[in-house]
Amino acid sequence: MTPADLKALIRTVPDFPKPGILFRDITTLIADGAGFAATIDLLADQTLAAKAEAIAGMEARGFIFGAAVAASLALPFLPVRKPGKLPVPVLSIDYALEYGTDTLEVDPSAIHTGQRVIIIDDLIATGGTATAAVRLLRSAGAQVDQALFAIDLPDLGGAERLRALDVRVSALMDFPGH
Repeated sequence: MTPADLKALIRTVPDFPKPGILFRDITTLIADGAGFAATIDLLADQTLAAKAEAIAGMEARGFIFGAAVAASLALPFLPVRKPGKLPVPVLSIDYALEYGTDTLEVDPSAIHTGQRVIIIDDLIATGGTATAAVRLLRSAGAQVDQALFAIDLPDLGGAERLRALDVRVSALMDFPGH
């Protein structure tokens, strides 16, 4: 399947979570076995080309895509978690949201100094979570210079925020608007 075929599998839900938003829902993509497999294969090809040593995914949908790519390539998967989910001492980072803040955490013992880690997630929008994940993983000693996404919403500027951190960004498909 091509990225255009995959794009056709993404459901658009108007006015969610608030009026004026066009929500790009991956549920229909992952519910299509061939489409999901093709998405993982395309992301895995890019991961191989980048010579990744591990893959990080942010909770929750980054777990779906990142863990599947990691398993297909027999690479370690590093979960970037919401607060209070890891049973060991963690590194954490607070970051700004549109209305408030949030926190991400990682188990620093799972990351090796200098390890080449690629972030994989379902979608890049404003980039708040992804930039926080890059900073967090780097603080744990990882080398993070690439991020892969199934979907980019370029009008929201998230990919540019990552590029400002010297992270190469690639997405299989993009959608205009928000």
